[in-house]
Amino acid sequence: MRKALPSKLAFGIFDHLDEDGSAIARQYADRLSLAEACDRLGFYAYHLAEHHCSPHGRGPSPNLFLSSVAQRTCQLRLGPLVMLLSLCHPLRAFEEICMLDHLSGGRAELGIGRGSLPVELGYFGIDADAVQGRYLEASEILMEAMRRGTLSYSGHHFELNDVPLTLGPHQCPHPPIWVATSRSESARWAAANGANIACVGPASIVRKITDAFRSEEGHNSDADNQASFLGLLRMIVVGQSANHAYSLAAPAYERWLKSFKFLYDLNAVPVPPNLPPTFDAAIESELCVVGTAAFVRRALLDQLEEAGANYLLCQVAFGDLPLDASLYTAMTIQSELMVG
Repeated sequence: MRKALPSKLAFGIFDHLDEDGSAIARQYADRLSLAEACDRLGFYAYHLAEHHCSPHGRGPSPNLFLSSVAQRTCQLRLGPLVMLLSLCHPLRAFEEICMLDHLSGGRAELGIGRGSLPVELGYFGIDADAVQGRYLEASEILMEAMRRGTLSYSGHHFELNDVPLTLGPHQCPHPPIWVATSRSESARWAAANGANIACVGPASIVRKITDAFRSEEGHNSDADNQASFLGLLRMIVVGQSANHAYSLAAPAYERWLKSFKFLYDLNAVPVPPNLPPTFDAAIESELCVVGTAAFVRRALLDQLEEAGANYLLCQVAFGDLPLDASLYTAMTIQSELMVG
C-alpha cells in the first residue's frame, strides 16, 4: 500500500553547483535547464549554496546566478542558502537581495549564515575569530535594513551613519528568511524571528532540531499565521532499477565528496566528523536516498515523518550526474510525491 502524503508538505531544490567535470559555461546552461524544468514541475524554490575558491561551488556569487534563474522561470522561488554575511558588507547584501527580489517579481528567499569553513573566509582576510561577531552584527543590520527608512548602526565590525535606503525589497515586509542549522539553539532563534530552517543529518537527529523550533514557535506570540518551513536536505537519485540508480549515484557522490574535501585537504584541516566518507556511508546516514521510484518515495516519506520536517530540499544534481539523470529524478519526485 502506498503511504499517504502528509498535509502541507512542500518540495524545493538545493544545489551546491559543485564541479561536474564539464566547462563552467556548459554546467551553468545545464543548471538553468534544470531550474526551468523544476519551475514547470511545480517545485517551490531553488536554493543555491555559496562557496569560494573551491570546486565545491561554481556559484561563488549566488545572487548573480539566481538572477539568470529568475529570467528563465515564472513561479519557482529562488535564493541563496546561505549568503555568507560574515564575508560581505551587510549593506551590499541588502541591496543585492532587493535587486533579486525585484528582478524575480517578488520570488526571493534569503538564507543567511556565517560559513562553515574558516579557511574559505580567510582567503578574503576574515580572521576566524571575527567570523561569529561579523555575522551577528551583519544579520542585525540586514534585518534592520528590511524595515527601510534610514539606517544607522554602531558595532565592533560595522558602522553606518544615517544611510539613506533608496532601494527596498519587492515583498512586504521582506523576503522569507532561512537559516541552515544543526543546533537546537539556532532553531529556536529562527522560530523566535520568523525564519525557516534547513537541516541535514539522520532523521532522528533532525527531529531534535525541529522539536526545538516548534517549542519556541509555540511560545512566540509574535509569530504570524503562515506555517514555517522546516527543511530536510537529501541527495536523491532515482533509477530504472536499484542497480541503475546505484551505478549513477555512487561515482557522482565520490566526485561531490572530493570537491567538498578540496579545501580541507589543501589546508590539512580535519573534515567534519559527520561527513560520510563513502557512498555506502552516505546511504547509511540517510544523506543519500537512492533506488527505484517506489523505494525512494517510501524512504523519503518515512524520513520526513521521523524528522518532523515539512519541506524536502532535494539535491538532485551533484558530482558528475548527467543532466538527464537529474531531470528524471526531479520528474519522479513530482509524480510520486508532489502529486502522488
